[in-house]
Order: sequence, then structure tokens, then C-alpha cells
Amino acid sequence: MELTVLGVSFGLLLIIGVPVGFAVGLASVATIITAGLPVAVVFQKMVGGMQVFSFLAIPFFIFAGELMLHGGIAQRIVRFANSLVGHVRGGLGMSNVMGCTLFGGVAGSPVADVSAMGSVMIPLMKKEGYDTDYAVNVTTHASLVGALMPTSHNLILYTLATAGIASVSVLNMMLACVVPALLLTALNLLAAYGVAIKRGYPTRGVFPGWGEVFNSFIAALPGLLIVVIILVGILSGVFTATESAATAVLWALLITAVAYRSLSWKDFIKSCAKASKTTGVVLFLIGISNAFGYFLAMYDVPERTGELMGTISQNPWMIFLMINVALFVLGTFLDMAPTLLICTPIFLPIAQQFGMDPTQFGVVMLLNCALGLNTPPVGTTQAVGCAIGGISIGQVMRTIMPFYGALLACMMLVTYVPAFSLWLPNFVLGH
Repeated sequence: MELTVLGVSFGLLLIIGVPVGFAVGLASVATIITAGLPVAVVFQKMVGGMQVFSFLAIPFFIFAGELMLHGGIAQRIVRFANSLVGHVRGGLGMSNVMGCTLFGGVAGSPVADVSAMGSVMIPLMKKEGYDTDYAVNVTTHASLVGALMPTSHNLILYTLATAGIASVSVLNMMLACVVPALLLTALNLLAAYGVAIKRGYPTRGVFPGWGEVFNSFIAALPGLLIVVIILVGILSGVFTATESAATAVLWALLITAVAYRSLSWKDFIKSCAKASKTTGVVLFLIGISNAFGYFLAMYDVPERTGELMGTISQNPWMIFLMINVALFVLGTFLDMAPTLLICTPIFLPIAQQFGMDPTQFGVVMLLNCALGLNTPPVGTTQAVGCAIGGISIGQVMRTIMPFYGALLACMMLVTYVPAFSLWLPNFVLGH
């Protein structure tokens, strides 16, 4: 009875448009009342869920991303990307992919990536004669690589969501995401180039020479170094994963305010305000999802879900496909953070039961959540990209399949070939 109340109330609240965090909280309250337990249990679980030292990394990474977004990093990265691939057919599309990937590594947020790179590249591509739907699709899909970068706070959210189920370290996840991020970038480049050839987009100038490539790289290097600092610092033991986030903030302040001198006081205040708002939302989701997860565990939802899937098939490949489909569907209705926090306790035990490593499953989760960011009705990155391009989501969806195909291909390879996500952490950490 209680499980029915939990599922039905949560589903109904989402259908009528209640924000996810409040839907989770109200469903938890309805369940606790039905069970005859004190309502205070919900608030105890919420507070307990937020009182974790590791959560300090989340506001720091969010703040660092906001500083990078408003600190003039994007223009230097665009110049470097253009110098590399801007001269080939459909070169601006290729430059867009490279620029979004590089900025995603700096900011660690797909939405910030679309906001920063999209505001530069989408108008430029339209001016150069590229179709708006192509410009938006290239930008929004390339920005999804940011979810896999070491600066991504969603990566940390996954490690925290695995508490009590599996031991997944932040460093393991950072290393596991490197190869899939490179793979997704290569597939995005292939999709952008293929569509450019099919539509007959022109070449744009000639190769500017290795001197320009070097100069533009040096100009962008201080911003790009943040990823190296985080990984090397953690691997060498200089600082922990949480301390690396604080280091990222200091580095972002140094390069935007001192080295580039492109961060104004107004932009600094805007970064603080946006980071505070985002942190509040994320922490609220963490707390309320902890209460929701308490009921999922109490009523054996992961076990029951696994038994249901087991009645359909005992083939691990089929089970993993069903998990991917379920995560994709949920990701179209939920944003990235609630999907990670709610779905990890349900599907991770099932994936482990059928032989998938928890670290590998984390990369699969992040890719599915990224796909959800670009799919209506939520589709946060897609909505931002369409707003910048001045085009409807329906128009963009009609030509999205080549770029969807790149993301789906990456997801299938990571799902069914463990080496794509596990080789690097095993090699570096000696597992």
C-alpha cells in the first residue's frame, strides 16, 4: 500500500507540473503518513542527507563554472578551436564541437557550456550561412561532454548517490569519464562533418598556420589548465577531491580577474548569485532525495524492479538495454541531478547483479542524463540553445538524428564494452 502511494503520488505530481523536488518531498510525506510514522522522519532524512563533508565540492565546482562562464574564457577557446579545424568543410561546426568540449572541461556544466559557447558560436554560424537547426544541434550536443568532465558536479553527485550500495571514489569516476568524453567528442565531430558535407556547407578560409594555433593555444591555456590541476593534484595526493573544487575556484578567480582581467565586479556578483541559487537547488534535491531513497530501500524497490526485469530476460545485454531505456525515459522528465539521486539506488544494484561495474554504470548514468538534457519536455540544454538561435524545439528535433546517433553510439559502446570506462582508472590506479 505504502509503495503504491509513493509511486502514484510522485507520478501524479509530476504530471500536473509540480517541480521535481517538491514532488519527491510531498510523495515522501504522503507515504510516511500512510505508514503511520512521524512526519519528522522525512525532515531527519533530509537534514542527514545534506550533512556530508564531501558535498562541499558541489558548491565550489558550481562557483568555479560560473566564474569561467562570465570571465571571458569562451572567446579564447573559440579562437583556439577555429585555428585547428575552422578551415575544413563545415569548419565552424567542427570548431563549435571542439570549443564546446574544451569549455565543458573548464566549466563542467552542459547548461553553462551552451550559454557561453552558444552565445558566441550560434550567431556566428548563422551569419556565415549555416542553418540555424544545424548550429543549435551542434552546440547542444557538443556541450553534453561537460557532464563527463572532472569539473562536473554531477559526477560527484553520482558518487554520493552510491553511498551504502557501492564504493565509488570521485577520482575513479573522473578517470573513467576521460575516454568516453574523448569518444563522444570524436563522434560529435563525425556527425557535424557528415551533416556539413550532406548540406554542402563551404570551407572557410585556409589553415592559418601552426603559429596561430600555438598563439591561440597559449592564450586559452590558463583556462584549460584547470582540468590538469584537478587530476594531477588528486593523483599526487596534494589535495582531496573536495579540496580540488576549492582550488578550482581560486584558479578561476586568478585567471579571470588577474591574468585575463575580463571578470568585472558586476560579473563576479552575478556568478556568486547564480552559484548560490544553483547550490541551494542541488542541496535541496540531495536532502529530499535522501528521504525518498529511504522509502525505496524500506520497500525493496531495487529488488522488486530487478525481479520484474528478471522475469522478462536473464540476458545481461537485455537487462542493460532495459536500464538504458528506463533511464532515457525518466531523463526526459527529470533534470540531471534528481535523475542521478533517485535512479542510482534503484538501478545500480540491478546492474551490479548482472555484472556491471559501479564505475562503469556511473558513466552510463551520466550519458543517459545528458541525453535527457537534449530531449523534450525538459531538455534544458536544448531549450537554452533554441532560445539563443531563435528557433523552435520542433524544428530542431526534425534534424537531430545524426547527433542523437553519435550520443547513442557512445552510450552503447560504454554500456557493452567495459574497457571504454574502466581501462584508464585501472591503468592509472593499478586496479
